[in-house]
Amino acid sequence: MTRPLRILTWILTSLLTLLAILVVVIATFDWNRVKPLLNEKVSEALHRPFAINGNLAVQWHREPSEGGWRAWIPWPHFVAEDLTLGNPDWLEAPRMVGLERVTFRLSPVPLVFQQIVIPRIDLTKPTASLTRLADGRANWTFDLGPKDENAQPSPWVLDIGAIGFDQGNVSFDDQTLKTRMKVQIDPLGKPIPFSEIVGKARAEKTGVAQDYAFGLKAQGTYKGQPVSGTGKIGGLLALQDASQPFPLQADARIGDTRVALAGTLTDPRNLGALDLRLRLSGSSLGNLYPLTGVTLPDTPAYATDGHLTANLHDAQGARFRYEGFNGKIGDSDIHGDLTFVASQPRPKLSGNLVSEQLLFKDLAPLIGADSNAEQKARGGASKQPTGKVLPVEEFRTERWRAMDADVTFSGKRIVHSEQLPFKDLSAHVLLEDGLLRLEPLRFGVAGGNLNANIRLDGRSVPMQGRARLSARGFKLKQLFPSFAPMQTSFGELNGDADLSGRGNSVAALLGTSNGDLSLLINDGAISRSLMEIAGLNVGNYVIGKLFGDEEVRINCAAANVGIKDGLATTRLFVFDTENAIIYINGTANFATEQLDLKITPESKGLRLFSLRSPLYVRGPFAKPSAGVQAVPLALRGAGMVALGVAMGPAAGLLALIAPGDDVPNQCTPLLEQMKAGKAPSAVKGKKK
Repeated sequence: MTRPLRILTWILTSLLTLLAILVVVIATFDWNRVKPLLNEKVSEALHRPFAINGNLAVQWHREPSEGGWRAWIPWPHFVAEDLTLGNPDWLEAPRMVGLERVTFRLSPVPLVFQQIVIPRIDLTKPTASLTRLADGRANWTFDLGPKDENAQPSPWVLDIGAIGFDQGNVSFDDQTLKTRMKVQIDPLGKPIPFSEIVGKARAEKTGVAQDYAFGLKAQGTYKGQPVSGTGKIGGLLALQDASQPFPLQADARIGDTRVALAGTLTDPRNLGALDLRLRLSGSSLGNLYPLTGVTLPDTPAYATDGHLTANLHDAQGARFRYEGFNGKIGDSDIHGDLTFVASQPRPKLSGNLVSEQLLFKDLAPLIGADSNAEQKARGGASKQPTGKVLPVEEFRTERWRAMDADVTFSGKRIVHSEQLPFKDLSAHVLLEDGLLRLEPLRFGVAGGNLNANIRLDGRSVPMQGRARLSARGFKLKQLFPSFAPMQTSFGELNGDADLSGRGNSVAALLGTSNGDLSLLINDGAISRSLMEIAGLNVGNYVIGKLFGDEEVRINCAAANVGIKDGLATTRLFVFDTENAIIYINGTANFATEQLDLKITPESKGLRLFSLRSPLYVRGPFAKPSAGVQAVPLALRGAGMVALGVAMGPAAGLLALIAPGDDVPNQCTPLLEQMKAGKAPSAVKGKKK
C-alpha cells in the first residue's frame, strides 16, 4: 500500500471513528442535563420564563420513507415534554403557551450545507392564552432587544416541511376590543379542497393551491355581544408564504348578526389582503355599527350576499369593497357596490345602491316611524308612546361623526297602498363630520315630483334640522285612483314648505319648528266616500255635515300656514266649491300634537245649508274629534276675519300656479280677488 493511500485510509478511519463516537455519545447522552442551560438561554433571549419541565431526549431511527441511500442513514428524533412559555411580568397569569409534547426529526445530511431541514413537527395538545390590555400592551409581542445594524445575516437556512397537532386551544382576551374568545383548533383528518368550499370556477380564478387543513370552533363575546361560530383554515406552513393566498372559511353569529364567508387571506401574518364571498344578515343594518364602526341606518331585517375585497395596507388607509352584492331589506330588494376606506381624519363610505321594488313601509325605521314591535325586533330601545303620532325615536347622532359618506340610492318602483301613490325614489346621501344632507331627495308621486333638500346637523346639541320641500304636478286622478269623480279631473296639487327645528327626533324637530307651508289644489272633487278611501273619519263627519252624501266639485283649495315654535297657524285656508266657500281657521300644535280648527262655510247664491253653526275639529292628532259649535253662523263674508290678512298669502299662492297650462287653473280667479282685497264669495263655481 502506497504512503498516500495509507494516509487517506487513516484519515477516513479516524473520521468514521469520530462519527461513531459522536453518534454513541448523542445516543447515550442524558439530554436532561442540558435543560437548565437551554431554559436559561431561551428565557434570556425572549425576556420571558421558558421551561422544558419534562423529559428531553434524542432518539435515532432510520426513515424508510425517504427512499434510496437516505433510507439507510439514521435520523435524530428530538422529543421534549411539558413545555411552557410564560407571560411578561405585567400580567398576573403566569403562562402564555403550553405544550404537552413536541416531537420533530432532523435531516442530518443537509447540516453539512448549513441547512436545517425539519421534515415534520408534531405538537401534542398546544394551548395559548393571548391577552391585550386597555393600554395596548399585548403578550404576543416580544421584546427581543435592539437589532445590530452591522450584523451579517446568518448563512443557515431553516426549512420546515409540515406541522401537525391533535388539538389546540387558544383563549383571547382583548380589552381594547372588549373581546373574549375561546377557539378550539382541530385537524380535519382529511384535507378539504378549496374548490369544494368556494366552487371550482372561483378556485381556478384565484389560483389557490392550498387545502383546508384545520377546523375551528369559537365561543365568546365581541365588543360585548355574544359570539359563536365555526370555520376552516389552511395548513400552518402556508402562513409563511406571503405571496400565496391562505384559505379561510367561517360561519359565525355576533349578537343578532350572522356572518358567512369563504375565500382567501393574502400575507396572513401581516393581514395583507382579503378576497371573500361574504354573506351578512341580521335584524337591522344599524346594529353593524358596534361591530364594524360603519354608520348605517336602522332598517328592517336584512340579508346580503356579495364579493368582499380588501387591501389592508392601502396608502390612504385599509380599503374594503363590497361589490356586486344582492339582498333584501325587509321585503325590498337591494343591489349595489360600496367602498369603505379607513382614511384620515375620518373613514369614508361611498357607493351606489339600487332597489328594483321598494316597499314604502321598509323606509319607516329610517325616521323611527315603525311600530313598537318592529322597533323591538330590530333592537330599538325607544318606545312610541300610546296616542302619539310623530316618531319619538332619536337619531343616533353620536355615530355620525365616526365616518363620512357619499352614497346614492335609487328606488325604481315603490310599492304602497293606493292612499299614497308613490312611484319611485332617488336620494344622494352626504355625511361629513356629523352633518347629514340629503341633496336631493326626490319622490315620484302621482305623475309629479316631491323634491326635498334635507339638512340635519348632528354636530350641535340638540341637533339642528332644516327641510325644504317642493311638490309639483301631483295629478288628482292619480292621487285618488279609486275615486271615480276624480278620474275626469285635470286638477293638480302643488305646494312648498320650508321648515327648521331642533331636536334629535322627528317629534322634537317638528315640535320646535319654524317656517311656512303653502298648498294649492284645483279642479277636484270631494265627498264622504273620498274621506272613507283616505281613512279620515273626522273628514267623513265634516263633509257629511257640509254636503250630506253628495259629491261636490272643488274649484280650488288654497292653504298658507305659518309655523312658529311648533305651532302651525292658518293665515289662509279656504275651499272654493261649486256650492260654497269653506274657511278653515285655527292651529295645529306639533309639540303637544293637538288640533284646534274652526270650519266656517258660506253658501253661494240661493243654496241654503242645513248647517246653522260652524264646525270644529279638536283634540290629539291620533284621535281628533269633530262637532258643531254652539254659536250660529255669522253673516255672509264673515269667514274672512280680516280680508287684508289674506292679501299677502294669496299673492304668494299665485306663484304655485304654473304658467302656460292648456287647462285654466281655477285657483287663479279666487286668489286674484283675495289679492285685490275682494271677498271671494262672489267667485262662481265651474259648470260641469
